[in-house]
Amino acid sequence: MIAIQKPRVEYKENPLGLDIRNPRISWQVSADERDVRQQAYQLQVAGAADFGSVWWDSGRVESGESLHIELKGLELQSRTRYYYRVKIWDQHNRPTEWSEAAWWEMGLLSPEEWTAEWITAPLACLAEDAEQSPLLRGNFQVDRPLARARIYVTSLGLYELELNGARVGDTYLNPGWTSYSHRLQYQTYDVTPLLTLGDNSAGAWLGNGWYKGNLGWEHRKHIYGSRTALLLQLHLTYEDGTEHIIGSGPQWKVLPGPLLMSELYHGETYDARLAQHGFSLPGYDDTLWTPPEILPYAKNILLAQENDPVRAIQELAPVALIRTPAGETVLDMGQNMVGWLRFTVDGAAGQEYQLRHFEVLDQGGNVYTDNLRTARQTVTYIARGGGRESFQPRFTFQGFRYVQLIGFPDPLNLQDFTGVVLHSDMEPTGTFICSNALLNQLQHNILWGQKGNFVDVPTDCPQRDERLGWTGDAQMFIRTSAYLMNVAPFFSKWLKDLSADQREDGGVPYVIPHVLDENSHSSAAWGDAAVICPWTIYQCYGDKRILEQQYSSMQGWVEYIRRQGTEEFLWNTGNHFGDWLGLDSKPDSHVGATDRNYIATAFYAYSVQLMEKTAKVLGRAEDVEEYSQLHSRVKDAFNQAYIIPAGEEGPATQTACVLALMFGLVEGSAKDRTVARLVQLLEASGYHLTTGFVGTPYLNLVLADAGHYEAAYKLLLQMDYPSWLYQITQGATTIWEHWDGIKEDGSFWSKEMNSFNHYAYGAVGDFLYRHVAGIEQTEEGPGYKQFLIQPHPGGGLTSAAASLESMYGTIRSEWTIDSGTIGLIAVIPPNTSATVLLPDALLAEVSETGMAAGQPLEQVPGIHSAEQLAQVVKVTLGSGEYRFQYPLRK
Repeated sequence: MIAIQKPRVEYKENPLGLDIRNPRISWQVSADERDVRQQAYQLQVAGAADFGSVWWDSGRVESGESLHIELKGLELQSRTRYYYRVKIWDQHNRPTEWSEAAWWEMGLLSPEEWTAEWITAPLACLAEDAEQSPLLRGNFQVDRPLARARIYVTSLGLYELELNGARVGDTYLNPGWTSYSHRLQYQTYDVTPLLTLGDNSAGAWLGNGWYKGNLGWEHRKHIYGSRTALLLQLHLTYEDGTEHIIGSGPQWKVLPGPLLMSELYHGETYDARLAQHGFSLPGYDDTLWTPPEILPYAKNILLAQENDPVRAIQELAPVALIRTPAGETVLDMGQNMVGWLRFTVDGAAGQEYQLRHFEVLDQGGNVYTDNLRTARQTVTYIARGGGRESFQPRFTFQGFRYVQLIGFPDPLNLQDFTGVVLHSDMEPTGTFICSNALLNQLQHNILWGQKGNFVDVPTDCPQRDERLGWTGDAQMFIRTSAYLMNVAPFFSKWLKDLSADQREDGGVPYVIPHVLDENSHSSAAWGDAAVICPWTIYQCYGDKRILEQQYSSMQGWVEYIRRQGTEEFLWNTGNHFGDWLGLDSKPDSHVGATDRNYIATAFYAYSVQLMEKTAKVLGRAEDVEEYSQLHSRVKDAFNQAYIIPAGEEGPATQTACVLALMFGLVEGSAKDRTVARLVQLLEASGYHLTTGFVGTPYLNLVLADAGHYEAAYKLLLQMDYPSWLYQITQGATTIWEHWDGIKEDGSFWSKEMNSFNHYAYGAVGDFLYRHVAGIEQTEEGPGYKQFLIQPHPGGGLTSAAASLESMYGTIRSEWTIDSGTIGLIAVIPPNTSATVLLPDALLAEVSETGMAAGQPLEQVPGIHSAEQLAQVVKVTLGSGEYRFQYPLRK
């Protein structure tokens, strides 16, 4: 049976509050037979789930496309719900049934629709530099039976909303972090179930967040503004068809709340004695509250939330209670996590409890916080007294494995403490497991590094006084992140902020959103995120719109580079981070030995090449020609400046070799010399890497692409420093910033810059999925319309398996070696095709479970062709599950 599953609008299931005027529909096809392809589709849009009145009908469209189908010609209205359904015909012209009705609902499409007013605490009520956060409340009436109610809300700072005593929504850290001067997100909530006939009340908490709070290691505050504020608009639609709009304004009231301090870096201080119980309930006595001040803040920068919101994704129980040699009481959560603790106490009124969050114990087994720098990461709770009381923070998050408990009485009950893991609620898409337990732990660490650093923006680290959207880290890790989760909406939102904060000359700030000084911009490999990230999202999700959306930004960056060098085709000026934290650096330097201008020109060539490819995808013929010529000239200049002078010896460092190979900058004998030089450098180092942030993501990939799988596996499985597995032998549960963040004797790399949750080196996950398990996307089939399954067993592994929930459905590659036989399970989703490359195989010896006795492989149902290519059997096939077997030959 063939059917439609997982219909989506802009990657989302039944999204509420879109403001995209031309939304796109995607779907998957399910089938219980092999080799199913879509030949045509039909989409319908209606105003009700029964489709009694169809508002828009595509008719039958002859196309195999099932991703990002734009609904052209449909005039969308604010606050309107649209139902849609889809059916397809396969290659045999067999139709499916209509899919179940799905829907999306529009938000507010123009600034003029915002009639509510920005409200803030008067300075007389809450001093401008005060740490205490305000509470706000408003009363309103529902005087007729309701059909539906929607709240559209945002804030300067962070907010948490209540209606009639109930928390609204299940998301945190709203409205998220954007380039606040240009873009501010609002959220939409269906609050129909929370309202009653008669009196109703709304209440809001406000916190400093990214808008007002501390940002960066320079202790800057109020970067965007010095006062938190709320903008809330409630739309009531009654059963009789009438509507009523209620907004925040002068009729609301404000009071300083029990949250005495809220900072992302430093934590929260909450005095439960000041709690205003029931402040969001009707009938609450607010006579001591004061009217708010109206703030004339912009509304033309408001936009509906695009990325997945931050949620409490999972909970962890403490694994141990530790009494340190210094006498400290410490909880061990067993996992370096990001979020907070929810806890319960039973103390006298005024009793103070403190929780200090940190990542590692010191050499003596005691509390260690030096690597947090000035970030206090401390939650302070002052009890109200009178019985057991529970608390969890609202407007902060911490990066930690351990928590020091201060002021808690003995004996402690571990069940009174729960770790709450926060991150952007992206759909999990990838799994990897193999026969090597250390590699499985590495995969675990990579995943938890992504969880901890994808909290609304892609940060470098989640614990110290930084937590910024470093562009270099993002572009280095984006490919791996797209295996693990659906990151398309996450990066689409972040890239819009990159465009918003990009300089007029095309330069790209080091961090996005941009909160550093005006000179902090445009390092090679960091600014190139402007080009690399959109291209990667297009490749992984087949999303052409992100290229259209970012094209001017991508072009601006390339043109910026073009103007920088002493000649047009070399980038040999400027301030660059180089191969950051490369191990071949000079003493007391963070920068690896690879010439920074070499790196800059290599990335110049790469970004120009991606611009050429992007222009081709978008049909910009003149730009294709221009960037093709520019790429050729930059490549030639690179060879003239660096490769030819290196002579027979080849590039001097591992990173230099890696970049030249990865970006296709060397050909013929020069390529052969560069490969040989890289292997020579690895052999000389005992198969230890010396690469930093720039070279590491590509190191194993270029070895594999050059056929040096043995070297790639030696590197991957290296146990001693420096290596990925060394960290695991030291107890790591996330990826570290430094290869030797903790040294073998238990001492630390440094105090100043030593994060133990830093995802950049987790980019090796790309190699695990692409080469160990064998799932690889191809440029010819963006979004995995066409892809490769080409595992490369090695390193003593006897099995490896990976799955990927692509936009088309589940892709799976699972190989085993048992009793002299290699087995491979390949799962290809409907409406796609794949090429399977079976290593070290002979065509005559390969069998598949769908074969009849004596049947050639190419005649098996679903298999389009099979041929011998040297030591590899190449099989092209359509959708379905296939199980190959053949004798192990070496």
